[in-house]
Amino acid sequence: MSAAIRLKKFGSKKRPYYRIVVMDKKAARDGKTIEELGYYHPIEAEDRQISFDALKVRSWVDKGAEVSDTVRKILNKKQFSL
Repeated sequence: MSAAIRLKKFGSKKRPYYRIVVMDKKAARDGKTIEELGYYHPIEAEDRQISFDALKVRSWVDKGAEVSDTVRKILNKKQFSL
């Protein structure tokens, strides 16, 4: 099983929010997760929209989990380097 760090969508139409999760690469977008690492609210105020556990993210990257392009951009907004 290969893992990926990617987004899982929640919320209603035109009011989405996402959780940053670790999932099997072949699982559906809203499928079963291995672990939740944080959240991303694109609609909320700038200071509250991104939150994640840096130690867990680093741990999963060290274990070989691939980071999606979108999550990589989100992490870079918080000056987190991979």
